[in-house]
Amino acid sequence: MHDDIWFRLALAMVIVITMAIGIPHRIKAAASGERISRKEEGYLLAVTLRVAGLLLGIFTLAHLLYPTSVSWAVKPIPSWLRWLGVVSAFATMPLFYWTLASLGKNLTDTVVTRKNAMLVTHGPYRWVRHPFYVCAALLMASVTLLTANLLIGIAGLSVLILLAIRTPKEEQLLIERFGDEYRRYIETTGKFIPRF
Repeated sequence: MHDDIWFRLALAMVIVITMAIGIPHRIKAAASGERISRKEEGYLLAVTLRVAGLLLGIFTLAHLLYPTSVSWAVKPIPSWLRWLGVVSAFATMPLFYWTLASLGKNLTDTVVTRKNAMLVTHGPYRWVRHPFYVCAALLMASVTLLTANLLIGIAGLSVLILLAIRTPKEEQLLIERFGDEYRRYIETTGKFIPRF
């Protein structure tokens, strides 16, 4: 069987596992029925981030389902590097689950915290303040390698840049919400990389 079929099968598995982990956590977090405003995030950033995410999804599904439609964006890289992307994607899944399980009902898709939110400092949040973004970066880099697709890489990088741009606003709102407790948390934990 040709390697591309194996890579597409691996991509399908990554998508299914990611959705199987993410969707139940999002449903559980949204069960409160609380409406979350995107006003604090800024409508321009909110829309741009979601458009970039949508394009990432479209390019990824196109690569999976209609590979010839985006074959012009596939760049030749060694098979071992693509397999590294497969291994990396699957290795990220436990961290992704651990992050969402630790975050629990606090999960939102914007910078605003829920009314009953608690400051999470356990699980992967013990070492970094934004492990969800770390998981996103690992998954996007892994899928870019796995597919060797420049469109997916550019869309993924755009999403990550936009997440990094909105992080200071998110942290400011967390300081406003949790005060000195969050300030102490900042002193002991790295934003994306653990402090040792």
